[in-house]
Amino acid sequence: MTDAILVLNGGSSSLKFAVFEGRDQLPVLLRGNVSSLGQQPRLRVEAAASASKIDRSLGEARIDMDKAFAAVASVLADNDLLRRIDRVGHRIVHGGRDFTEATRLDERTLKALRLLEPMAPIHQRINLELVALATKLLPQALQIGCFDTAFHSARPELAKIYGLPRAMSEAGIVSYGFHGLSYSHIAAKLHDRYGTRAGGRTIVAHLGSGASLCAMDAGRSIATTMGFSTLDGLLMSTRCGALDPGVILHLLQERRLSGDELVTILYEQSGLLGVSGISGDMRTLIGSDDLAAAQAVDLFVYRIGREIGSLAAAMGGLDTLVFTAGIGENAPLVRERISAAAAWLGVGLDEERNRGGEEVVSAANSSVDVLVIPADEERAVATDMFIFRSAAPATAREGPR
Repeated sequence: MTDAILVLNGGSSSLKFAVFEGRDQLPVLLRGNVSSLGQQPRLRVEAAASASKIDRSLGEARIDMDKAFAAVASVLADNDLLRRIDRVGHRIVHGGRDFTEATRLDERTLKALRLLEPMAPIHQRINLELVALATKLLPQALQIGCFDTAFHSARPELAKIYGLPRAMSEAGIVSYGFHGLSYSHIAAKLHDRYGTRAGGRTIVAHLGSGASLCAMDAGRSIATTMGFSTLDGLLMSTRCGALDPGVILHLLQERRLSGDELVTILYEQSGLLGVSGISGDMRTLIGSDDLAAAQAVDLFVYRIGREIGSLAAAMGGLDTLVFTAGIGENAPLVRERISAAAAWLGVGLDEERNRGGEEVVSAANSSVDVLVIPADEERAVATDMFIFRSAAPATAREGPR
């Protein structure tokens, strides 16, 4: 029987995976992750068919994505799932302008996606490496790409273009937006809760090691804080967020930094890590007595508060605020402080609900619903793939020609 969907979600330091049955409601057969690839990697797995869980070390040394994938392949084999998988879904960070829906990953499509690597240097190469590994392991399976940029592709044109010469915009130097699969999942959850209104004018805060906000109206992306690359917008774990372009010119012209040096600074040495000089992990910073750690947390909250105001202005108000991803789901103090910064919009938090980790954490007198909804990009990918299979074959879904 070949009726299972494997979803692979590779990041800079982790590999998340899930296997779903390919039928309505997409029941989960198994899910897990390989975390902390850079140091003391760990494999965690939870299978739906049994109460047993895996939580074990993969050694002390750094491992590459191919070794992380090998650990996942072993888990799939042990659970007798390899023969059942007929589709593999991949979270691909950058789809550019051409890939706006689930797409078959053949060699022509992969060639086009490789050209986008400079716009997502940390993630795109990893995503495409996983396609190659999955193709080798499961040659019988259809490889499907689902794109983080796709959810934002229907935004108004004014939300996409920069104040650059028109020829540059036409050449693709525009805002794409990211974390779209996470936002797609949240939009579906809001639709389940509110119906077609989907929470009305909503801001979703995807706060993890990568962080962004998305303004959604009735479940559709209107504006988002990430733009041409995953560097833009909010302060992140090790990424700088929005930066005066003059700073880049200064670093190039006066400091004489190379392109590779800039990439390292902006993607790996900035953000919470750079400001604090201690760590890019929010838990570490909240637990520290160091003044620089406190300032990093303050800046994180301040920048989010400013962007919430900007996105609310783009929609003409705010009805719902949603927190998701690692920090958004697990840091009550951060939720409390961000909600306080947005109090002028009618956001009111119930302290007891917030500390208790409930889904609805808004106060009774809040004019804005405040929710905490776990991220599930893997389910969003599986949903896109299920729709892909159900739809009539269309050459447009095979990629641009």
